Amino acid sequence: MKRVDEASRRRILQRAAAMGAVVLAAPWRAALASLSPTPAQTSGPFYPDPVPLETDGDLTMLKGATARASGQVIQVSGRLLDRDGKPVPGATIEVWQANAHGRYAHPRDVNTAPLDPNFQGYARLTTDAEGRYTFTTIKPGAYPINPANPDGVRPPHIHFDVEAKGRHLVTQMYFPGEPLNEGDVIFGALGRQKQATIAQALGESAYGWDIVLGKG
Repeated sequence: MKRVDEASRRRILQRAAAMGAVVLAAPWRAALASLSPTPAQTSGPFYPDPVPLETDGDLTMLKGATARASGQVIQVSGRLLDRDGKPVPGATIEVWQANAHGRYAHPRDVNTAPLDPNFQGYARLTTDAEGRYTFTTIKPGAYPINPANPDGVRPPHIHFDVEAKGRHLVTQMYFPGEPLNEGDVIFGALGRQKQATIAQALGESAYGWDIVLGKG
């Protein structure tokens, strides 16, 4: 009789475990389906003009150059996902940014900080079969919104322009722990969506940031 009771108990536990897995699976699927899209942000006035001839994923070295761009070399990587949590392969991602001094290589940037002749400042990437992207760059410097008003300063950030099968997103990525983040007008306008634009520190010089595309 004891054997029958033990066998029955094991069957009950196995059935309960199976039912638990089913119950847990539903919220998990729902959570994936409810991924919030990465918020759109302005492209800013300094989209490259003209677009550099070099567009590879290493912004720190120009072909034929003997020196690397000045500043802290960092790697940024992540995935491009849809709202169901599925990877988006074959998408085009453009990135551009200021150099380590907070200066864009753009004719309309009147910032008096120095240009860096060794900094590419722009890249065009394609997501792989798993929706992944990666690039090497310099951590951008902060810069004044208006050089005549030193109180308004933009925090370090990188611009992203994503194009994927008719879906388009222009946004910006910010760095964790930056004291200038909260005082930034563009970042502050995101409200509850702020966290979605902050990269995750993966080490001393590596950052991870996943981008979620909306439906259209």
